[in-house]
Amino acid sequence: MASEAVAKTMKERQTSLILGRYELGMLLGHGTFAKVYHARNIKTGEYVAIKVLDKERILKSGLVAHIKREIAILRRVRHPYIVQLFEVMATKTKIYFVMEYVRGGELFGKVAKGRLKEDTARRYFQQLISAVGFCHARGVFHRDLKPENLLLDENGNLKVSDFGLSAVSDQIQQDGLFHTFCGTPAYVAPEVLSRKGYDGSKVDIWSCGVILFVLMAGHLPFHDQNVMVMYRKIYRGEFRCPRWFSSDLTKLLSRLLDTNPKTRITIPQVMENRWFKTGFRHVRFYVENDELVHNLLDDKIEKPHPYPRDDDDASDSGCESDSSIASCPGTTTSSSSSSSSGERRRPGLPRPASLNAFDIISFSQGCDLSGLFEEKGEEASRFLSGEPVPEIISKLEEIAKLVSFTVRKKDCQVSLEGTREGEKGPLTIAAEIFELTPNLVMVEVKKKAGDRGEYEEFCKKELKPGLHQLITFGSPPALPNITSKVSFD
Repeated sequence: MASEAVAKTMKERQTSLILGRYELGMLLGHGTFAKVYHARNIKTGEYVAIKVLDKERILKSGLVAHIKREIAILRRVRHPYIVQLFEVMATKTKIYFVMEYVRGGELFGKVAKGRLKEDTARRYFQQLISAVGFCHARGVFHRDLKPENLLLDENGNLKVSDFGLSAVSDQIQQDGLFHTFCGTPAYVAPEVLSRKGYDGSKVDIWSCGVILFVLMAGHLPFHDQNVMVMYRKIYRGEFRCPRWFSSDLTKLLSRLLDTNPKTRITIPQVMENRWFKTGFRHVRFYVENDELVHNLLDDKIEKPHPYPRDDDDASDSGCESDSSIASCPGTTTSSSSSSSSGERRRPGLPRPASLNAFDIISFSQGCDLSGLFEEKGEEASRFLSGEPVPEIISKLEEIAKLVSFTVRKKDCQVSLEGTREGEKGPLTIAAEIFELTPNLVMVEVKKKAGDRGEYEEFCKKELKPGLHQLITFGSPPALPNITSKVSFD
């Protein structure tokens, strides 16, 4: 009997493990096509939330493209005030979204207890606008913003979630507008009700206005038990601010809830508004090795907390990438070094990671499954050089200086970060140096974020000419172009 009990326990434990990596816990919530569980990474002990989708139901409902788009959007909008997608895994029957676990629950839970103090409501609204503005800069429009989709972490910071109804600029029709009717009735913009097409950014702004009103008043600006009557109020913009609203707040809300999308306030204008700017501080961050990192003091990188506190002294850069500088799996660093290789390194500079035959083979795209559910990645460029590592790094710094790029260095890894915003964020280029022999290194350069055309132009006009003198033996032979494809069969 005891052995049967042990066997039963072992079987239950195996069924609760996902691909041997995550241990499922209690059910947090469920929808039509997915269930969300609390889970734990058995290797790191980190708690996460896992969204489990049934492949068969997705196929039957024709939602394959929808799911792929949601994944691509979540990978594009990595921001401190947006719930982070860590990874996507799949079996023959299930798809798993491994996401950041936000402990504080929904903002709706706070509002349900009554209206918030002005300073508290303003702080949440500032974080919401920061996240929404970041999304819009990358061509992503949420289209279902409401307190139920705004979560709070353990430190009381906002986290925008549920991008299931989101759209990207690629979906805009020939008239430059979206035409899909979606959103939650009480938060939907009047132009969506007209069904004549709408601007995704202006729709999100309207929803932000409704959210701000709810935070401050404790009730909706447009409400009626009869949905059609409520829609009429929304269409006409009929709402009244409570007497405790300040004149500055009332003016801002009148701009946010302007029924004419052409004259409705924009994100940049909101950020210049006097009421909004009180106590506001931009958040500066970038992504390194799949983690959000914040630059708090000058160029010194500190990670005292996974997300910024309200008192962080930070300025805005909005620099985002899938992974600024990542080491090749399986590389090793030798503790011993010859005198010749020691002379080729700046004092204090670690020896580049050594590559063996298996490491070199691993550079093949067929061995990299990171893009399985993500947007198409960029193929890396590689060249061999007999020049000292410090000289290669100095040359990269020199090139970055010519085009006013920010340089971040870590051992033998260099990240060049542009400042010009676009739908995919600023251009970010990662370079990493690997040791083949004491007198020969391989330099790998790849685009980590930004527009592909801008990257190709930068390589042609700046990077290639600048690095040409360092190439001693030419580029290594091209590796097989083997790509992995997502299968819903």
